[in-house]
Amino acid sequence: MGLGWPQAWLLGLPTAVVYGSLALFTSILHNVFLLYYVDTFVSVYKINKVAFWVGETVFLLWNSLNDPLFGWLSDRQFLSSQPWSGARLSSKAVVLARVRALGRHGPLLALSFLAFWVPWAPAGLQFLLCLCLYDGFLTLVDLHHHALLADLALSAHDRTHLNFYCSLFSAAGSLSVFASYAFWNKEDFSSFRAFCVALAAGSGLGFLGATQLLRRRVEVAGKDPGCSTLAMDGGLYGEELLVGSEEVGSITLGQYLRQLARHQNFLWFVGMDLVQVFHCHFNSNFFPLFLEHLLSDHISLSTGSFLLGVSYVAPHLNNLYFLPLCQRWGVYAVVRGLFLLKLGLSLLMLVAGPDHPGLLCFFIASNRVFTEGTCKLLTLVVTDLVDEDLVLNHRKQAASALLFGMVALVTKPGQTFAPLLGTWLLCFYTGHDLFQQPPMTPVGSAQPWPEPPAPAPAQAPTLRQGCFYLLVLVPITCALLQLFTWSQFTLHGRRLHMVKAQRQNLAQVQTLDIKTV
Repeated sequence: MGLGWPQAWLLGLPTAVVYGSLALFTSILHNVFLLYYVDTFVSVYKINKVAFWVGETVFLLWNSLNDPLFGWLSDRQFLSSQPWSGARLSSKAVVLARVRALGRHGPLLALSFLAFWVPWAPAGLQFLLCLCLYDGFLTLVDLHHHALLADLALSAHDRTHLNFYCSLFSAAGSLSVFASYAFWNKEDFSSFRAFCVALAAGSGLGFLGATQLLRRRVEVAGKDPGCSTLAMDGGLYGEELLVGSEEVGSITLGQYLRQLARHQNFLWFVGMDLVQVFHCHFNSNFFPLFLEHLLSDHISLSTGSFLLGVSYVAPHLNNLYFLPLCQRWGVYAVVRGLFLLKLGLSLLMLVAGPDHPGLLCFFIASNRVFTEGTCKLLTLVVTDLVDEDLVLNHRKQAASALLFGMVALVTKPGQTFAPLLGTWLLCFYTGHDLFQQPPMTPVGSAQPWPEPPAPAPAQAPTLRQGCFYLLVLVPITCALLQLFTWSQFTLHGRRLHMVKAQRQNLAQVQTLDIKTV
């Protein structure tokens, strides 16, 4: 009996579409989480200040450590380069393991998201447990999803193609931000709670369906050597590897860290990415402050909310244009161009001054959009670092999830430095201490920022001027630091082609070795 048309249509979807759809099921939850979790606990559940900061402190530590922890647990068996005999493990098996992990952890991420919107424990305890549970499952989903980008395809063209659909579906998922405004009501929380239940149900079912489709595609590709639905140009699905037991020839964490310390391109990249993460979160944290003190006299509240909503969607749409440029010119050149654009726009804004509301509005929005867009492109660079790590250390299998986890370990402190350094600079320059005022929660911030009071007329220009210089000097400094570190990064052009060719040769040699066993 033939398949029904819906099932046949689903099975006929391209692999890139199925892979990209996983970004949709994450983003519809995560954008709403970022917008409302602080306001929910501060304004609805009335969490006290001490419990809030204890929860944030524990969350900061957990958020920094869980990426490398989960990456190590996932990929430690792939690290050894010893030519011992052991059990066979194919790249197909690695991909299937990651897909199954997404099928398990995706629905659990949806359940942990639901735990925020129903009071089921004292506010302080619920805040701490919800944050740690949600971030743990989010980390597991992100690690395996990003690792699949390196495992599903080898060529830059195919990885860019996969990332294109991630950006497309992430943009669609960001529309949940606009829909949430219709349901958000602190006084009557039931409609928003129902909205979140619908989001979680859609996300959980979506993860189950997409991973089932992806698993079938991998299994079909493994049975049919001529099938190209998964192993696109330069794919890895014919590759069979030897992986020994953990006791024989395994590598310790200390040895792995020493290998990373000798990986020069990894060190330059995380230095650049640390600045990038800092700048992304600086824009998120201070976006409402800049709107209030630089544009509040010129734009309405609804216009400000619209700008904030667009700033969530536009980076993904922007990448639909930049990703084809990456295919043509390479990721390195496009990222370098974005750094130069950031520097040029910031210098133009500095010269123009704070008295041009139209230009200010464009700069505040474009600064956030281009900065967030650059973050999306850097995933492709990490996949190239995965290839170089495999070639340099002669690994039996790429430790994709672990390398993504180590990048996160080094760069996530930028999330904390952004609000701390920003508020210190503002206080240093203007004497205006944000933390001495009653709290306000800006949309999109991960922390509750105190609302600045209306300053006296004599102080207003100083505070406005301080916000303006903070707005333009931070991106100028970030751009200069990034242009320097990026100029030291050599994994592009001829070297990148050489690494890709060597990884392909390693796969072929390992396949021949298996056939002779």
